[in-house]
Amino acid sequence: MEKVTLQVNGMSCGHCVNSVEKAVKGLGATATVDLGAKTVAVEFDQSATTLAAIKEAIEDQGYDVV
Repeated sequence: MEKVTLQVNGMSCGHCVNSVEKAVKGLGATATVDLGAKTVAVEFDQSATTLAAIKEAIEDQGYDVV
């Protein structure tokens, strides 16, 4: 399992947290969102998905991964 913390702009509420967590979970990974720090801690199996796919899933929800 790989663990990565991503800086994500545009998140501001509980709906944002749910959207990001659901998008990441759909790829078989887990996400922990910290709204205050504007970060998403992601844990994933590299044999199941890629970091690029996770970033794309978050961006598809309308947020900017920097």
